[in-house]
Amino acid sequence: MTTDLTHVLQMWEDDEASRALGMEATVIEVDHAVVRMVVTAEMVNGHDIAHGGYLFTLADSTFALVCNSRGQVTVAAGADITFITSARRGDVLVAEGWARAAYGRSGLTDVTVTRESDGAVVAEFRGRSRQIR
Repeated sequence: MTTDLTHVLQMWEDDEASRALGMEATVIEVDHAVVRMVVTAEMVNGHDIAHGGYLFTLADSTFALVCNSRGQVTVAAGADITFITSARRGDVLVAEGWARAAYGRSGLTDVTVTRESDGAVVAEFRGRSRQIR
């Protein structure tokens, strides 16, 4: 399948929230994306571990790349995350997302967040998307 990635690349370039958190997209393909992020001091909570909201944001940014990779403007209709283990200040997190299903204007995307140093699964995210006209 050949799809023009212009739309999703422009969306990523314009994504100030992801950029402000230091996210780096290392792979952007049709139905697949990989995004890296370093857990900074500003991202840890009172337990000195990564705040779950930042883990969700990393997974959500990856989800956005995947569900927009077919060239249609697509937004989140809902998402869930399961936290498996904690991440700490200085950890490099890698989120890898894959499209799992597409039906009509709706889709389902899974994102796994791992710690780069040991490959430990930090979180599992499932996003539901909807193409808008």
